[in-house]
Amino acid sequence: MTMPLSEAGLAVERHWRELAGRRRLYTAGGLIFLLVALSGSLWFANESNAGKFFDRLPHFFDFVDQMIPRDGLEVWRALFDLPSPYDDGSLKFDYPDGRMYLFDSSFYLPEYVYKMLETINVALVSTLIGFAFGFLLCFLAASNLVTQRWLRFFVRRFLEILRAFPEIVIAGFFLAILSMGAIPAIIAVSLHTIGALGKLFFEVVENADMKADEGLRAVGGNWPERVWFGIVPQVMPNFLSYALLRLEINVRASTIIGAVGGGGIGEALRLSISRTHEAKTIAIILLLFCTIVAVDQLSAWLRKKLVGEHAFGRGE
Repeated sequence: MTMPLSEAGLAVERHWRELAGRRRLYTAGGLIFLLVALSGSLWFANESNAGKFFDRLPHFFDFVDQMIPRDGLEVWRALFDLPSPYDDGSLKFDYPDGRMYLFDSSFYLPEYVYKMLETINVALVSTLIGFAFGFLLCFLAASNLVTQRWLRFFVRRFLEILRAFPEIVIAGFFLAILSMGAIPAIIAVSLHTIGALGKLFFEVVENADMKADEGLRAVGGNWPERVWFGIVPQVMPNFLSYALLRLEINVRASTIIGAVGGGGIGEALRLSISRTHEAKTIAIILLLFCTIVAVDQLSAWLRKKLVGEHAFGRGE
């Protein structure tokens, strides 16, 4: 037999039931809201497509079916610019024409490998530029180093403006001015990287231990000396970690910008998809996947070496 609850116990049970009922009510309300929002989104999509959205849903995977090459070896021929037995003189099978010969010899880089290197180069240069300017600006935005509120306000708003617009929007602006190529892509990714890294950097600086700064100030050190010798040694491992993470992001951003005229592998992917070149499309996607995985793994390894294995836990 169970003992009857006291008045205090009954009050606790009533309170628990009220909380449980309120939680169930909030959950049901949230699900209803999501259902209404999803229905509204589907209705809007259908209306935006002149009522053809739902009519085209059965054909959702037609594109995937069209992208299957007739021969699995065609993917590797397209990737390494090897002659195709199906060559009929069209652009669909002109793999050897894209070879990039080096040093006037028979040695060449496959076209898509060369374009992937161009994309990586855009990402690397943009990351270096973003790191340099983000490094210079972050100390002026840190409240523990700069007492002038107007200066911190100006630098922080400037960083916000730089990262407010997606890279592809900035690239579209510079593509209209400077024409197509890698330079507008570098400018666009660099500007966004400055804003993003600048914010991350000054937050790291604000969490730094100020005891070294106090000691340098006590012996007469000026502001640049206090920053360089008291703050930079503490924050540099985290700075490099964030820069490597940003490099991974910039590789993806450079690919997307390439699809709108920024050069590199993104442009080749857009052309192959628009022309329905199955083997070329799959070859580029495969190369993209392998490159991004390799960059991610390399960046993770370098971050562990810079920050220390202990910062990532024993489970990794």
